Amino acid sequence: MFMGLTSLLRRFLAQRLQSSPIHTGPLTLERQQISIPDLPLRLRGLRLVQLSDFHFDGICLSEAMMAQAIATTNAQSPDLICLTGDFVTSQPELIHRLTPQLQKLHSTYGTYAVLGNHDLLARRSQQVITQALENSDITVLWNDITYPWGEGFALVGLADFWAHDFAPAPVLEQLPSTLPRLVLSHNPDSAELLKDWRVDLQLSGHSHGGQINLPLLGVIPKYFSAIYLQIPPQLQRHAELLGSFTRVMNHWEWARGFHQLPNNLGGQNQLYVNRGLGSYWPGRSFCSPEITVITLV
Repeated sequence: MFMGLTSLLRRFLAQRLQSSPIHTGPLTLERQQISIPDLPLRLRGLRLVQLSDFHFDGICLSEAMMAQAIATTNAQSPDLICLTGDFVTSQPELIHRLTPQLQKLHSTYGTYAVLGNHDLLARRSQQVITQALENSDITVLWNDITYPWGEGFALVGLADFWAHDFAPAPVLEQLPSTLPRLVLSHNPDSAELLKDWRVDLQLSGHSHGGQINLPLLGVIPKYFSAIYLQIPPQLQRHAELLGSFTRVMNHWEWARGFHQLPNNLGGQNQLYVNRGLGSYWPGRSFCSPEITVITLV
């Protein structure tokens, strides 16, 4: 019975998603000042802008809001722009509707991106999306290290947390422990595995900020996930919808905003999770789409 209801609900949600606009609320500009130990003097005051989770199709994210996001980003005079994945939901060819907008982004040191789990769903998705972004002067990092502002501060881009290629050790172990670094990783759950290394700042998305947030209660999916984990394992298959929240993300307490996480080196790592621009039906509640401006000090 429960499995039948779950299937009916999924079909209903899919039909609504395909046929009607998604309520997202007004675009919000969030500002953060984040301290980076050993940051070179010349880079103090460096301004980053983060955009995430576009899920672009004209429904989950409208053309009008995308244009507003580009204009708002450029108005911040960013030094670097970071795009943290999920450019599409399931159809990789939609990237070609998004890249003409992304080409309008301007910053001192360029635009860098990592891919999300939705960018890998279809056959050849990774190749199609990567090529389209690279053709638009956006550098895609996949277990790569680069130095857009010169030596003294590294930018690391990891493969998606759910991809077979997710392997932070061979990447991060190339860096001396004294070197500050910014890490782009789509899924905030990856922060749990990154505690073995110094991560001065990790930028993630994936969670859509929980998408449904209520006053006093906060991120609603964390409650659904907690309920599912209390169900006996032999009965969990009858609560597939609740289980989907657990599969999306383990650490719903990291679903939005800034977090300081103790690492295994005796220090702490820092994580910022952007609420994203796109959405799913029934849309967002008390969780508006976000552009993040981060000033490093």
